[in-house]
Amino acid sequence: MLTYIQINAAKPREKAWTLSDSQSLYLVIQPNGSKLWRFNYRFLDKQKKLHLGGWPTISLAEARARRDEAKKKIAEGIDPALEKKRARIAAKYAAANTFEAVAEEWLIKCERDGLAPVTVDKIRWLLAKAYPVIGTIPIAQITPHEALAVLRKVEATGAYESARRMRSVLSRVFRYGVATVRCDKDVAADLRGAIAAPKVKHFAAITKPSEVGALLRAIDGYTGHKVTVMAMRLSPHVLLRPGELRQAEWTDIDFDEAIWFIPAERMKMRRPHRVPLSRQVIAMLKELHEHTHWWRYLFPALGRPRKAMSENAVNQGLRRLGYTTNEMTAHGFRAMAATLLNEMGEWNPDAIERQLAHVDTNQVRRAYARGEYWDERVQMMQRWSDYLDDLRDGGKVLRPEFGAKRLRG
Repeated sequence: MLTYIQINAAKPREKAWTLSDSQSLYLVIQPNGSKLWRFNYRFLDKQKKLHLGGWPTISLAEARARRDEAKKKIAEGIDPALEKKRARIAAKYAAANTFEAVAEEWLIKCERDGLAPVTVDKIRWLLAKAYPVIGTIPIAQITPHEALAVLRKVEATGAYESARRMRSVLSRVFRYGVATVRCDKDVAADLRGAIAAPKVKHFAAITKPSEVGALLRAIDGYTGHKVTVMAMRLSPHVLLRPGELRQAEWTDIDFDEAIWFIPAERMKMRRPHRVPLSRQVIAMLKELHEHTHWWRYLFPALGRPRKAMSENAVNQGLRRLGYTTNEMTAHGFRAMAATLLNEMGEWNPDAIERQLAHVDTNQVRRAYARGEYWDERVQMMQRWSDYLDDLRDGGKVLRPEFGAKRLRG
């Protein structure tokens, strides 16, 4: 049996040579001076060799312990060399499948599936906050505690809604990891109740007719950038979400048919949408066309016309007009329209909801709405623009239900 003195005194030779210990354990002294532990064994009538590590990192006692562990596995019908190879492959596979690597792969899939670019950007922004905590950890090794640490970090800033969305994004990445056999479980699924629930926050909106008129007059007097002015003027007329408005392309507009088409990939609900264009909207679009028709977007970004206008442009315009975030927002134009159109009492509530591109959660009811109330929506959108003009022009402001009747007369 070998001793420490023998091992330490062994010198390299021109060719590799060995020092035997016991029970087929031996030390190989390489020409470069390295000393490597080896163990010879038979498995299924085949002579095999197991590499146990190098001396002095692996001491004599540790080498013998590893040899004994290998013999135990052989007795159990396990090939220790094959098991070691599999463990090495698994470790290499895990290292190549960190949370960040899997998340970035999932993001590419999201883009290929047609997820809106603005949504992908928001997801990427959230993931960037997770990477410093769990990005380098193999996704299969992440524990619920580590995922919770990501949520706590966001929650600590008071951004409860972002923390809620972060949990959802993490969960989707883990589910993708499960589907692609990179991890066994969505460890974020059980964290739903672990963070503070965000308070429901409604978008500020002006819904009093006299105040709507004042707002429209203020917008007409706005002296900002032409593109922003036109976005603000169009916003109350078309009932679109701010993102759907600012990302509109000239190919979406059919002036002859007076229809604004929006493809599914740019809609929140992933359903194509049509907006009937009133005479007023057609006139505004033609005015805008003179300024931006050579670009892809109706509302190109200032200084970067190949990109769409900033998502905060309309909100910033409202702030410059003196409206605070608690008074009016870009998204508030939709609430304004929904409130006043419903108060008119002339329009089928389902037609209003369809024009707002809301999806009915009742599948049976949705199945019977195939006509989507198009003819009614065409009339409604023209009447709505007429009503807004009446409010803007400062005429006698009546309640909406009477305002519509007066306009007919």
